[in-house]
Amino acid sequence: MSLTLNRPDLLRAQNFIDARWRDGLDGRVLAVSDPALDLDFARVPDSGAADARAAVDAAFAAGPAWRALAPRERSRLLRHWHDLIMANQEDLARLISREQGKPLAEGRGEVAYAASYVEWFAEEAVRMHGDQIPSPSPRRRMLAVKEPVGVVAAITPWNFPAAMIARKIAPALAAGCTVVAKPAEDTPLTSLALIKLLEEAGLPHGVVNLVTASRGRAAEVVDEWLADPRVRKITFTGSTPVGKHLARESAGTLKRLSLELGGNAPFIVFEDADLDAAVEGLMAAKFRNGGQTCVCPNRVYVHDRVHDAFVGRLCARVAALRVGPASDPASQIGPMINGRAVDKIERHVQDAQARGARVMVGGDRVRDEDRPGPNYFAPTVLVDVDGTMACTVEETFGPVVPVTRFRDETAVVALANDTPFGLAAYFYSRDPARIRRVSDALESGIVGVNAGAIASESAPFGGIKDSGYGREGSRQGLEDYLQFKYVCEDV
Repeated sequence: MSLTLNRPDLLRAQNFIDARWRDGLDGRVLAVSDPALDLDFARVPDSGAADARAAVDAAFAAGPAWRALAPRERSRLLRHWHDLIMANQEDLARLISREQGKPLAEGRGEVAYAASYVEWFAEEAVRMHGDQIPSPSPRRRMLAVKEPVGVVAAITPWNFPAAMIARKIAPALAAGCTVVAKPAEDTPLTSLALIKLLEEAGLPHGVVNLVTASRGRAAEVVDEWLADPRVRKITFTGSTPVGKHLARESAGTLKRLSLELGGNAPFIVFEDADLDAAVEGLMAAKFRNGGQTCVCPNRVYVHDRVHDAFVGRLCARVAALRVGPASDPASQIGPMINGRAVDKIERHVQDAQARGARVMVGGDRVRDEDRPGPNYFAPTVLVDVDGTMACTVEETFGPVVPVTRFRDETAVVALANDTPFGLAAYFYSRDPARIRRVSDALESGIVGVNAGAIASESAPFGGIKDSGYGREGSRQGLEDYLQFKYVCEDV
């Protein structure tokens, strides 16, 4: 896919610090690759500690004026940003598809999803109500006031390069915080384009700053922010090991943390489920972005009584999925993000087969003349899967559905909960009593009941256990960027 934009100025190749587009201070560059072809097509700065420090300098200096701005004015800026995002939806979708690989229709959907968070927090900016506490004395007034936490460091992943940056920056700005941000090395261009639109919306100097860095130098950037006491909050979406590192290293300055980490989502189909609806829900939940989402089902449990019927319907749907690059409008599954991702998926499938699983659909890399790149993996269904296999223990992050039979409700809930992770869980049933029991019993921050598409800007998104803490979206998502101050007045 050629990267022809209606607005070529949205393709940025510099950091954004203190309202200036500028190269990295040491001149090093990072190549951005098209995963469909595994070829480099753009370059951005490979930033280091000095760039990270300059970003904090700007954000810290801009803090007092931004914090003092009326919430209604912050809301207007966010609304303008939202409108610009939607006005440039096609260009942003093309950037997403080129650097991340998802089909263009999904890229368009992601842009709308990102914009929904900006609109939501534009509305929430004017609703940060505090409390007046009943006083024991007629001469005393007691207030609980909400204030912005200060400079926020936002670190985002590659799988949703528009949505993840928007749902971190938007609540921070709504709350009155300033921001330093680092997108993933694989997908920096979408984030830079969004910042360009934010600049166009009237962003004041220094309020949002963004630096790009390679995997090799990301620690240098982030460690600078971890050590800097002026950074008061870290918001991160990514792997659990990195999240735990951030938690440990931020302790020295007692920063606030929001961590949306790894998942290992179960998807349970009970014997009373509507099988057609369950198949549709699994297709929506599992194959969005080629299975490269933190909430996609990683373990599918199907009751023995309906197992064969469910698997037959599922296999027919999966076999019909079209694999190809975003340049093909018919593509439903794009390339994986890079070769390391494909290697992991292949390892999981081979491990499952070696331990007794059977491949019903797919099961291998896709190589033919229509898909010249090396990063495609066929949508796959495995059956006879058990808990010893890597695909049930590790997050596969690819288009693989491992199916396990079960017979007992209590036992399958125990299996679903038998993981260090607790981000998302799904189940299908038409029994109201079972719906209540299983919803209550699942150890997960998000539960989809007879629903495969669960994300919404108005709902609190986040996990428990090793999937992290803090919430994004919803009223609770704004609270994560605010702190309480108790004010006691004698009059």
